[in-house]
Amino acid sequence: MREDGLSIAAPVPITGIGLRAPHIAAVRGGRPPVSFLEVHAENHMGDGRAFTALAEIRSDNAISIHGVGLSLGSAGNPDPHHLARFAELVARIQPAHVSEHLSWCRDGDVFLNDLLPVPYTAEALDLLARNIDITQTAIGRRILVENPSHYLAFTDPAERETDFIAALCRRAGCGVLLDVNNVIVSAANLGFDPYAWIDALPTGLVGEIHLAGHEAENDLLIDTHGGPVPPEVWALYAYAIRRFGPQPTLIERDRNIPPLADLIAEAQMADTIAAEHAHARAA
Repeated sequence: MREDGLSIAAPVPITGIGLRAPHIAAVRGGRPPVSFLEVHAENHMGDGRAFTALAEIRSDNAISIHGVGLSLGSAGNPDPHHLARFAELVARIQPAHVSEHLSWCRDGDVFLNDLLPVPYTAEALDLLARNIDITQTAIGRRILVENPSHYLAFTDPAERETDFIAALCRRAGCGVLLDVNNVIVSAANLGFDPYAWIDALPTGLVGEIHLAGHEAENDLLIDTHGGPVPPEVWALYAYAIRRFGPQPTLIERDRNIPPLADLIAEAQMADTIAAEHAHARAA
């Protein structure tokens, strides 16, 4: 019951959790009470045990595929071997969503163990739109691109991030994976208002939302995915729901993996927040 006396219907599950190795045995052959499970594409390519488990889990659960190695922001085209394996995984699993990062991690034949930012320039827009088009053609469907976390600002950015993302979506026909934690991290590190960032992103672009934790190190916030979703991320998530409406949402945890029940509880909290603030948006 709301404080104003109006009742709120039980939330419709829209939130999923990241499927990580410690929980595969528990999920296999069953269906946890979440909307979907998301996997990193690179962990499940080929015909090994990881793919076999994912294919089995797919029979009972919706799956979302999140890439970390296509390097859409690299100056060259996506690595053809990597893209072919990525496309094969998408074709075999038929996921609910496919996403990648607005970043780069490859220089020629050298792959870097990080997701590096791109400058928001006309040249970067051209190459990202080209590489997204190549990717979408290869997999036969639209992808979502995730806003990155930032730790340093470019000296003279040509365009603000939200305008650049909107222009990229128009050019490439892609959507946005809104990482709320990355907005919080970037806002703290670069000194901008995260709520103004949400206001500046046009509606109609967001197809999925990620929620995660971060840690403070010296004078920076670091996007670690190593703990529960903190209060400031929950608050910005509620604000994003009021602006963009309920969207498929993911609880991300890549370090200090907790019991499955803890992740399910966070997913249920996200569902409750989405239901409450979708009502506020409609009102």
